[in-house]
Amino acid sequence: MSIEGVREGLRERKKRATRIALSWAAIRLCAERGLDDVRVEDIAAEVGVSPRTFNNYFSSKGEAIAFRHLERARQITEELRARPASEPLWEAITNAVLTRFGLGQETRTDGTDVQQWTSGLRLMLAEPALQGEILKADAQAEAELAAAVAERTGTDLVDDLYPHLVAASVGAALRTVMGHWMHARYPAPITDLLIDALRQVSAGLPVP
Repeated sequence: MSIEGVREGLRERKKRATRIALSWAAIRLCAERGLDDVRVEDIAAEVGVSPRTFNNYFSSKGEAIAFRHLERARQITEELRARPASEPLWEAITNAVLTRFGLGQETRTDGTDVQQWTSGLRLMLAEPALQGEILKADAQAEAELAAAVAERTGTDLVDDLYPHLVAASVGAALRTVMGHWMHARYPAPITDLLIDALRQVSAGLPVP
């Protein structure tokens, strides 16, 4: 690879890291204070960038929050493509989810009261302004995962239902796990919930 190519790769990785950091900061602050009580300036300051930089990446707080969901799905898809071809599909999906679900950020909530955190998340995600952005992210995420499943299983995105069913099922499993975790009185470790959910889903969707 040329020096220019290396530089371009470094720039793209830096942009991706900044986008993820802004998204995670938006979630943390909005879960703590409420969506209406967080300004773009607050989110930018949390990451150490200017409000203008935030606006270069996102058009709204809702888009910034929803991006985390989309980025998680993209990294799971990226990891699925990197799994050994000999690995069974659902084993590969489960390993991809467990490897990339946290995006390397969850440790930043260490020391946070879990009940307070989940209560804040529930209130934040109930905001109508955010729900539309989440739905858009869901649709894009499932389309990208379906493409990776089609490649892995030799199915066709246009003619076959299977890759879309798998992607939709994985998406539903992740949403269900998050919902369960946020509403449970004593939430189990999210990794355990992910493993259990994907195990149950995979038992009903055998590879064709």
